[in-house]
Amino acid sequence: MAASILIADDDPVQRRLVENMVQKCGYEAVVVETGDAVIEKLTNPDASPVDAIVLDLVMPGLDGMGVLSKMREAGISIPVIVQTAHGGIDNVVSAMRAGAQDFVVKPVGIERLQVSLRNALNTSALKGELQRIRHSREGRLTFTDIITRAEAMAPILRIAEKAAASSIPVLIEGESGVGKELFARAIHGTSERKTKPFVAVNCGAIPDNLVESILFGHEKGAFTGATDRHTGKFVEAHGGTLFLDEVSELPLTAQVKLLRALQEGAVEAVGGRKPVKVDVRIISATNRRLLDRVKEGHFREDLFYRLHVLPLTIPPLRSRREDIPHLLRHFLARFAAEENRPVSSIGGDAVAYLTKLDWPGNIRQLENAVYRAVVMSETDQLGVNDFPLIPTHAPPVEPAPPLMVERPAHTALPAMVPGSEVPIAPLPSHGSLAMLTAGGEVRPLEEMEHEIIRFAIAHYRGQMSEVARRLKIGRSTLYRKLDEANGETPSTESPPLG
Repeated sequence: MAASILIADDDPVQRRLVENMVQKCGYEAVVVETGDAVIEKLTNPDASPVDAIVLDLVMPGLDGMGVLSKMREAGISIPVIVQTAHGGIDNVVSAMRAGAQDFVVKPVGIERLQVSLRNALNTSALKGELQRIRHSREGRLTFTDIITRAEAMAPILRIAEKAAASSIPVLIEGESGVGKELFARAIHGTSERKTKPFVAVNCGAIPDNLVESILFGHEKGAFTGATDRHTGKFVEAHGGTLFLDEVSELPLTAQVKLLRALQEGAVEAVGGRKPVKVDVRIISATNRRLLDRVKEGHFREDLFYRLHVLPLTIPPLRSRREDIPHLLRHFLARFAAEENRPVSSIGGDAVAYLTKLDWPGNIRQLENAVYRAVVMSETDQLGVNDFPLIPTHAPPVEPAPPLMVERPAHTALPAMVPGSEVPIAPLPSHGSLAMLTAGGEVRPLEEMEHEIIRFAIAHYRGQMSEVARRLKIGRSTLYRKLDEANGETPSTESPPLG
């Protein structure tokens, strides 16, 4: 899913022009006519998210400056590019002071608008990443810090938000790398316990003989090597949240004691003489189906029902591919800033390619792939060649069927996009060629050739030299075939330079 740009302008002609330019830049365009409609769109919880705004300053009713003022009052930090036919310095200063990120004068060209949108989205992504890192360090992560636009994630977020309002035990299931701990931290950061500790324990990384000591603590001299008293994770998390990651890996002996701690609300340290009362909210996670572990005899059934009170299953990244462009933008902004690299965008062909992959390592694998690409890139834009390790994880290419029905006549070819590569927004990179007519007969070779040429012109954005080179024909031959396709007499004049 491409970034969504909200366009606000009371002039229908200008509104349509900007909408066309935004779409040609590879973004989704949403248009409104008034400033009040902008505020309604931004404050409506049921409305689709907006990534940036192109705002006309002069509108009847609530004008552009009024919109910026209301956005600031509501704490809305979406980047705004203001446009007006009056480009005086006073308007520029006033708009920037009111919170606008950029300023363009009507009529704006597509190249100027594209640069403004790219810079606005990159800056917004970097601010979001910095805020997310700060919230994570301070234990204040919330659901707004979770990057997702996928419909499959909407019900998961609603359930998680309801869970945050209580102390109900939550079990988060999902493949490695989908963000289970991020969800756990968001539940904690949105709950009444957000000012208390969030303690994470990776149960799969603890040696079996130390599980009880780490979870419940031990007294000095309780066993060989216990030279000091240790309070344990339960006591550390008192009043807050204890996150048991990979809980399915706990040994059975530790499961018995964990069950008792949950039932009694108290823990007894190894070598201790009396239990210690604890007030802890339990969130557990596993990359396996915990019920299967119960059936296999590796996990206690009674403990399962203690943890499996409110289950959340986070879908893998391949089931929510529309999140990939947004994740790419945020990871790119973060790593480019951290590594001080001049990489500012990802080419449309690369985004389209990465969106099609299965990503068995999910978000963690995608994050690491962008990290490597940013460090190794020698240009300011990442392309397919900057992700050389990814093909080993690519889904198998299914062979095309030997015959295909004819494509409907109204199907449009990809629109040409002039200028530089689109930042983050994918461009069409695959076409299909019908071999048969609707009557089941093989199509004429000349007709299919013309279709290939038209697709190539659209794919290479009208760069005729590149089209001729890729099709391995001369420029003059290309123009002659175009004339034939249009039913015109082939021109004997030299083709125009370009």
